[in-house]
Amino acid sequence: MSQDPSKAPPPEPSGGMSSTKRQERLAALSPREKLAALDAQAELGGGTERVEKQHQEGKLSARERIELLLDPGSFIELDKFKTHRADDFGMSAKKILGDGVITGYGTVEGRQIFLFAQDFTVFGGSLSGAYAEKICKVMDLAVSTGCPVVGLNDSGGARIQEGVVSLAGYAEIFYRNVSSSGVVPQLSAILGPCAGGAVYSPAMTDFIVMAKNTSYMFITGPDVIKTVTHEEVSKDDLGGAQAHNAKSGVAHFAAEDEAGVIRIVRELLSYLPSSRSRRPRLRPIAGTTCSRPSSRKIPTSRTTSRK
Repeated sequence: MSQDPSKAPPPEPSGGMSSTKRQERLAALSPREKLAALDAQAELGGGTERVEKQHQEGKLSARERIELLLDPGSFIELDKFKTHRADDFGMSAKKILGDGVITGYGTVEGRQIFLFAQDFTVFGGSLSGAYAEKICKVMDLAVSTGCPVVGLNDSGGARIQEGVVSLAGYAEIFYRNVSSSGVVPQLSAILGPCAGGAVYSPAMTDFIVMAKNTSYMFITGPDVIKTVTHEEVSKDDLGGAQAHNAKSGVAHFAAEDEAGVIRIVRELLSYLPSSRSRRPRLRPIAGTTCSRPSSRKIPTSRTTSRK
């Protein structure tokens, strides 16, 4: 959505702002200009500095991950401007459009899927009540339309400022993980340090793919373990890709980088039916009577050029 640069307001603070201040900031703009300004702001997530920090750590942004996963130009975003409803602990002045998770639908090899991508640049990807509602919405839509669900996970767990509201949000997601099992495929990509509820849900999905050296799955992290049990353990030994692929069995695949993870997710989707009522889509292998799922090459991870 284009906008006259001279009328565009400057980016919001990386920590967000109150709804009232946001309205005042956009008051002089026309309705079309307001929509364009909100759209541009939502695209920034937690801000360019935090996105750059993701790149420095060898990680992609949530939107870059979606771009790699889906067919070009196919993504339709839902609830782009949704924010949390918390007022305690100063949260009323820290509202960021989208609230830390990008949800919507698109196509992979021409077949529709629903997805959510957690944005670590917004409150560490932590889950609020509104955030959980966005995820539940795409899970419900996936079941009602008979489409796979893909979660691109990069979250520190529950948003502590929301207390039991956040925990109730996880309960709603877990319920859908269970009720959707065997109905539509559920795939999880672990693309950052995930803890608590952020790993309970992926553990209930059909396939988990992790990135080596940048993704972790913890019930709780090494610092808490050291405090409680006085044991010292590294992040890799406790919840790294190798630990979960070779020892615990929680994860099923490991890739060298995020582009590799997304390549595996796309390949898995090519073997799976869209739902229990459909068959996998096959294509013939040249010179034989056999068939195999279609596939598309994924470009090398962008992080390579940023190192």
